[in-house]
This record gives sequence, C-alpha cells and structure tokens, in this order.
Amino acid sequence: MNEEKKLIQAANGPSLEEINNTVAIPKDGNFWRNLLAFSGPGALVAVGYMDPGNWITSIGGGAEYGYLLLSVILISSLIAMLLQYMAAKLGIVTHMDLAQAIRKHTSKKLGFFLWIITELAIMATDIAEVIGGAIALNLLFGLPLVVGVFLTIFDVFLLLFLMKLGFRKIEAIVMTLILVILLVFVYEVIIAQPDLPALVQGFIPQKQVLNPGQLTMALGIVGATVMPHNLYLHSSISQSRKIDRTNPQEVATAVRFATWDSNIQLSAAFVVNCLLLILGSALFFGHSEEVGTFSALYDALQNSAIAGAVASPALSVLFAVALLASGQNSTITGTLTGQVVMEGFIHMKIPTWARRLITRGLSVVPVLLCTLYFGGNEQALDNLLIYSQVFLSIALPVSMIPLVYFTSSKKIMGEKFKNPLWVTSLGWICAIALTVLNIRLIIETMSGIF
Repeated sequence: MNEEKKLIQAANGPSLEEINNTVAIPKDGNFWRNLLAFSGPGALVAVGYMDPGNWITSIGGGAEYGYLLLSVILISSLIAMLLQYMAAKLGIVTHMDLAQAIRKHTSKKLGFFLWIITELAIMATDIAEVIGGAIALNLLFGLPLVVGVFLTIFDVFLLLFLMKLGFRKIEAIVMTLILVILLVFVYEVIIAQPDLPALVQGFIPQKQVLNPGQLTMALGIVGATVMPHNLYLHSSISQSRKIDRTNPQEVATAVRFATWDSNIQLSAAFVVNCLLLILGSALFFGHSEEVGTFSALYDALQNSAIAGAVASPALSVLFAVALLASGQNSTITGTLTGQVVMEGFIHMKIPTWARRLITRGLSVVPVLLCTLYFGGNEQALDNLLIYSQVFLSIALPVSMIPLVYFTSSKKIMGEKFKNPLWVTSLGWICAIALTVLNIRLIIETMSGIF
C-alpha cells in the first residue's frame, strides 16, 4: 500500500474533514447490516438526479414528445450508475476526492480552468434549486417570486443546523424527503393511467431522438440526470465510513457496499425521473404549450380541461410540496459539493456559512435579474432553468474524462482496484458519445442565433 500512502500524503488533507472517517461500520456484520451501515452517501448523490432541474425537462419532454425520451432517462441513469461507482471507488481507494486527484495530476493552469468550469456547473445546479424553491413558495404560500428568490439565500442556516445533528442524521433526512417525492409521483402517475404498451416501447431508443428539438430536450435530460458535481461529492462522502485503509479486504468491502448503496439510490432516482416524464405524457401530451412552467403545471393538475377527470387541487398541492422538498434536498448536497471543489482544486478552506452564501449569492444574481427584467414572468425563469441543465451536460465531459482516466490507472488505483477493461471501455464510450452530442448541440444553437 505504499502507493496509497504517497497519494494520501500528497492530498491536501482529508476531504470534508468534519465527516471523514466518522461513521462506524460493523466488523462482523452480515450482508444486510453492512448494507445498512454503508447506506446514506448514495442518497445524497441521488438527490442531484431528482432536483428541480429534472422536473421541467422531464415533464416537458413527456408533454411534447410522449414516452419517446424514456430511453434517454434509462441510458442516462445507467451512465450515472457507472460514473458514481467510479467516483466512490476513487475516494475509498485513494483517500482523495475527484477535485484533489485532478489538482494533483494536472498542471496549475489546467487545474484552475477545470475548477472554473466545475464552479459554473455548481452554479447551474444552484440556479435550478433557486428557481424551484422560489416557485414552490409562490405556489404554496403566494409569495412573490422576487421574495422567494431572496428567501432561498437563507437556507444556509438550515444546512448549518443540520450539520450540527451529525452526518447520519443528514442522510436520514435526505432519504425521508426522497421517499416523500417518490410517493407523491407514484400516486399521481397511478391515477393518471398511462398507456402501458407505449410506455414500455418508450424505453427502446429511437433514431429520431437526434432531431434538433428533441436533441436539445434530450441533452437537457442528460444534464439534469447525470450531474457532474455529484462525481466530486460522491468521491468525498464515500470516505465517511471508518475502515482500515491499509487492509485491501476492508477497502474492497467498502467499495462493494458503496456500489450497492449508490445503485439502489440511483434506481430510486431513475424511477422518479421516469414518473415525471410519464406524468407529463399521460396528462399533458398535446398540451405542451400550456404546461411550460411550474405554475402552469400546478394549474393544469387541477384543470379538468387539460388533466381530465383526475384533475384536483390536492394533486397541485402535492406537486408543490414535492417541488419544495426537492429544492431543499438539493441545497444540502450543493453546499457540500462546493466545499469539496474549492478545497480540492485551489486548497482554500473557508467557513461553511460563508461558502454557502457566496455560492447561493452568485446563483441568485442571474435568477433575480431575469425575474426583475421580465417582471416575474415564470416562463423566462423556466427557460433559464432548461438552459442551465443543457450547460450541465456540456460541462459533464470535463469531469467524466479525468474520472475514467484516474480509475483506469494502475499507478493511481493499484492492480486490484483499477477498472476492468470492459468498465474502462464503457466509460470512454460514454465520454466520447456525450462530447460529440454536445458539440452538435452547440453548433445547432449557434447557427440558430446567427
């Protein structure tokens, strides 16, 4: 384990030092006890795959294209499982998060550039949280959007309170909110009575997904589903469990159960994203122009002319409650990721409250300007949200490529823990394919402007 010791010494201290190596695990536990002990980090990661950014893209995709883009959600979720497995393994084996690993193995200039891209991706994620939270407050309590945007700045105090409860408590709260979101949409989809044969066929990839309008929506779903900032987060919080890092067997066990945890939680996120698109298709297909915003969706769920016989005020309220839960869940993970990225890339440590205020403040600015300029027009906010998700898919290769490279390296991971050839091949195929699609999207977008 000499190579591991060198890597640990090279890293700028443990990632998220306040939670690193703090959660005890049973030394002689059976499979289920171990799974329970390792469960938690996957939930914090899964939150990013069902944040408000997913809602407008997935429901909008269903309303406009029916069940066609279910295949995109399936492929995106499988890619996410592969990448999160790599991220967790990187953290557990090397005791470095992805940001620390990139900083160690790249030049100072390249590392700084990658840090800027990653910070912009975190801001894009935060924009979705701000918009979703502000709109949910407006729908539930009638608060003006400008007021709701300002209020989202103060969720930093909620996070600080949760941090005092301990990391396992945070994991439990997050899993509870995920369950709330899941149950709300299971109920709403059941009463929507989707077309089951068409639904099943939607999971089969169709060539027409590459048409211009569908490509933009598909990449928005990819950006909302496969979250680049989650790769940094998972590589850090996977180190929260107490293991003997000089014992290859304990390390292998930790990697195994971290993978189980991640895949189970991401499967739940996959179900939620499918439910969102299915709801959009079952209730609103052919009415995409009438459900282009969160408020329009809220109204449509109680409008029998659009949602049919299942329309009711209760559905609208449940939708808004789930939206608020989603935004608050994402707040927790966004803050932790910002800390990981700043400390890992530029070796800067600042208080959590200051980091949160800076990140959220920067994200609030474009949302606030958009709100003021368009006079509280929610359609403008939802357009900003969709394009923030497209940006995330563009930023994803910047995180994917180093992750695949590092976890495939014998020098970094060791012979026992480096990626098998088939995993490495799949990783590079995903990175290359997504990069090509993003280049096509940029070309089409620019040609449309000019």
